[in-house]
Amino acid sequence: MAENYTAIHRSGVDNATTGSAGQGRALFLKLYAGEVLTAFQSKNIMMPLHRVRTISKGKSASFPMTGKYRDASYHTPGAEIVPTAAKQGERIISIDDLLVNAQFIPNIDDAMSHYDIRSIYTQEAGFGLGKVADQNILRLAIKGALCESSAMAALTAGAPMIQEYSAFADEDFTQNVVIGATAGTGSDIAASRDPKAIAQAMMDAKRILMNADVPGEPFVVLNNDTYFDMFKVSGTSNLNDLAIFNRDLGGSGSVATGQVPTILGMPVYVTNHLGYFTVGTNTWNSSLWTIASNVGQHKTSPNPAWGSDQPLAGESYRTTQYDTGSTNHAAWTTEVDNQGANAGARITSIISAVAQRVIGLVMTMDTVATVKLMDLSVESEYQINRQGTLMVSKYAMGHNVLRPATAVALIQGK
Repeated sequence: MAENYTAIHRSGVDNATTGSAGQGRALFLKLYAGEVLTAFQSKNIMMPLHRVRTISKGKSASFPMTGKYRDASYHTPGAEIVPTAAKQGERIISIDDLLVNAQFIPNIDDAMSHYDIRSIYTQEAGFGLGKVADQNILRLAIKGALCESSAMAALTAGAPMIQEYSAFADEDFTQNVVIGATAGTGSDIAASRDPKAIAQAMMDAKRILMNADVPGEPFVVLNNDTYFDMFKVSGTSNLNDLAIFNRDLGGSGSVATGQVPTILGMPVYVTNHLGYFTVGTNTWNSSLWTIASNVGQHKTSPNPAWGSDQPLAGESYRTTQYDTGSTNHAAWTTEVDNQGANAGARITSIISAVAQRVIGLVMTMDTVATVKLMDLSVESEYQINRQGTLMVSKYAMGHNVLRPATAVALIQGK
């Protein structure tokens, strides 16, 4: 009777070790798939959606502002015509400190890797710096939208609403929109997730911009959750009832493809840098600020020993540029607590608390301006004493609110 062989030569066995799973293939060739799985990176959308100016020297740039129109009068025959004084102002955008992402790649790791590890790390550094820029632009767009008057724009308690603000008599300001708010009644967070309320809020925002004669083409910026809420069935009302989904009425939205390309002619952009809803508790979580002593404090990255997670107080003096103020302001035009004009005291009017509840924006490219001194670049240096390469990605730019009236915040109900 034939016997099974037990002592056989297995070319895939490491050091003749058998008995555990996979040992029979331990030494077989591992093929490199050609793709490297890196950490998920967020999409940056804001750089092409605002004003950008590049300078070669200097610490700031000035954007001149002029009056929007001049008065006209009927002339009395024989009377001397005397011109009226022109009103002018400026908005200054200063450069932040140098923003840096540093990585060190040991020689031995680079030699043993079977893929180009440097290109992956360089790409990740670019993503990291781009995310900071995207979030800072969104922070300032929200701050600009919340400036509903020159008095609010001039506030500095906790953090300035507009850095180096100079009042301009002809400057306009606009209201904001609370999603699903009804005068005289409360509007909880559920209303801000109703698809028809979301669409109505965007339409209200565009009407506000048009009534204020805001120039430029407005667009919508939404967080991911609110965007997908647009496709929900709310109660017995299907979103397909909305004109934006009705092709017969010129709508261009599609539930089948998951697209809401335009609403009233406004392109819709989606970002996860605004925040998200928590499933179950249905609470809104802002990704831009944390609240401390009624100040909305931003945080962009870990705080290394060689730097800071905020612009430097002793260098650019812009430490609180991307924070929101702590003022309990009573001059809101928008009923930010969702109560009617005669419903009594507001639930909250602290600017930082309202900023935390902004889940979208309707704005134009004139809302925020950026000044670039040093665009994104990468430097590398091989260090013999450390037997590796130091790679530094960096840029130097600054952002500021340019025209507050060109942004309307979509605020989640309290």
